[in-house]
Amino acid sequence: MPYADLHVHTTASDGAMALSAVPRAASRAGVRVVAITDHDRPHPDLSAPISEHEGVRLIRGIELRVDPERGDAVDLLGYGVHETAELDALVERIQRNRIERGRRIVARVEDRLGLELGLEAKPGLGRPHIARAIADHAGSGYDYQGAFDELIGANGPCYVPREIPSFERGVGVLRCSCALVGLAHPFRYPDPEAALALAADLDAIERFYPYGRPVDTEPLDRAIEEHGLVATGGSDAHDDRLGRAGLNETAYETVEERLS
Repeated sequence: MPYADLHVHTTASDGAMALSAVPRAASRAGVRVVAITDHDRPHPDLSAPISEHEGVRLIRGIELRVDPERGDAVDLLGYGVHETAELDALVERIQRNRIERGRRIVARVEDRLGLELGLEAKPGLGRPHIARAIADHAGSGYDYQGAFDELIGANGPCYVPREIPSFERGVGVLRCSCALVGLAHPFRYPDPEAALALAADLDAIERFYPYGRPVDTEPLDRAIEEHGLVATGGSDAHDDRLGRAGLNETAYETVEERLS
């Protein structure tokens, strides 16, 4: 059972769990350390890079999507976030774009289905929120996955792309505001090899992750060895089921050294 789950989302982005519920969920899973890594923003109610809540250590983190010069977009995980003017400006710009994008997707869905979702466009809004609203509407005819597959997915009729910073810009901002910057879930990208090549410019790789399928972790271990990277891990929880992946206490000590 993992000691540290370093990839957890809350209602500050597209998670279903409020920050106040995290310590209880962690305790149920036997997890002692949780990194709150909401999409494109640090959690607004975490005031310190590391804090204790009901016996659980919470790390203020962020998951930031960035666009490399070549290849597909990837997600970076920043740990031990502290405020900087550069991060604040980047987050504000991304959240404005998220709100406008969400508003446009909702309008397209409502026009296409002839219904009102009653969804407020606010910071942290993402497509999962919209998919849940579609699934919860009795007249939509779509469940959560169907909403993605047939309406708001990348090839769907209601999809709207969003602006994301360049890889260089994202890494630069996170390096100035985070104690540790790593690559999230390498095997979720269309070209894992290209994604792993970016790790040379980072501090860490998410080594442990619940892909739901077998993966060959040898390339990860090779990159960790070659570039002197820290191995991280987490469940990528968007609900209250923590600890499906993460680090044991010994492995977490390496992360803690960097955070301190």
